[in-house]
Amino acid sequence: MKPPWGGGFIFDRDSLGRPWISVACEGAGASVWYPCKDYLGDEPDSGASLTIIAPDSLVAIGNGRLIKKFKPSKGVTSWTWAVVNPINNYDIIPYIGKYAYFAHTYYGQKGNLQCGFWVLDYDLQKAKKHFTVVDSMLSCFEYWFGPYPFYEDGYKLVQAPYLGMEHQSNIAYGNHFRQGYDGIDLSGTGWGLKWDFMVVHESGHEWFGNNITCKDIADEWIHESFTSYSETLYTGNYFGRSAGDAYCIGCRKNIENKNPIIEYYGVNHEPEGTDEYYKGANMIHTIRQVIHNDELFRRILRGLNQNFYHQTVTATDIQNYINKISGIDFTPVFNQYLRDTLIPVLEYKFEDKNVLYRWANCHPDFNMPIRVDINGERWLKPTTEWKKERLQNQAGRILLIDKNFYVEQKNLSAQP
Repeated sequence: MKPPWGGGFIFDRDSLGRPWISVACEGAGASVWYPCKDYLGDEPDSGASLTIIAPDSLVAIGNGRLIKKFKPSKGVTSWTWAVVNPINNYDIIPYIGKYAYFAHTYYGQKGNLQCGFWVLDYDLQKAKKHFTVVDSMLSCFEYWFGPYPFYEDGYKLVQAPYLGMEHQSNIAYGNHFRQGYDGIDLSGTGWGLKWDFMVVHESGHEWFGNNITCKDIADEWIHESFTSYSETLYTGNYFGRSAGDAYCIGCRKNIENKNPIIEYYGVNHEPEGTDEYYKGANMIHTIRQVIHNDELFRRILRGLNQNFYHQTVTATDIQNYINKISGIDFTPVFNQYLRDTLIPVLEYKFEDKNVLYRWANCHPDFNMPIRVDINGERWLKPTTEWKKERLQNQAGRILLIDKNFYVEQKNLSAQP
């Protein structure tokens, strides 16, 4: 298959016709380019090293820190890079090209983080200006998720001949120094053009995907749903909560609901489509609304990264932790949004001085609380059985669901 995203080597040339080479193999697995035990649940405990031999005219870059460089023979140079932390097989990646380098120190929650930037030589000045966004990204994610998980290995952005990928400590960047997703706002709201998608999203994977890794690719939502939600957190952090909410809600237009996000375990079956991104992020956004306490929500996100630090996990591990720390049983919510394609519908009707309501188009045990406006904001606690609530003020008789909840509504009131 042609990479990306199918997997394999990318042999390209830069705008001056010089060789430019890398690999993208998350979907197909690292075994497409080197022999390995291609299983997400088993990572090397003590890191990994990568040696690249390339022509003297080019630069070779790998994960982590450069530990050795020498000339084994005339006309070529050997570069050895190494990480000391556990790493996913598909995150081990070489880049070869006519690179220039500049560095920056980020003063973070665990001390000084060395940030390195490798870009094609003719893009150096452009990159120096554009990559100043990295500090704001790191500051936001360290606030919400906890310290960057790989201080020992540093943080790098490396210009790549494809859009991007979350290679641990060695992130592939190919967004052409544009805002948005190669100049596109995935939310359609305008907020997605206020920041560089590849810097924000692919770096978010350092916490969800690289620090916390799913054991089975069927649970890839753990990587993509939380990382997609990092875009909402970043937008809200720098442009206001309402901007973050609007961005997340806007991304719903990309949800397909053709297949459940979680399907088959034990057969290396990657989820189909992109619902693990947009639908998963909106599930997390909905859970945030139910928790209704951002300090607690933040403690959960930070706690996930601390409790499962450098570990491989299952969906059950993540779900149980969120249930425990929040004090709310979100199991029906996870089952509804991850294991089904049906979107819950709040059915309601006004009768006399009452409003009757229930959940429909959902699992029998779905019981998620929801914030609505019926002549004033209030919380309802629907189940799949009809419930009734007395209304003090009959004016208007209009029910509006808080749009931050990813649900639908249907008015069953008798029409005059």
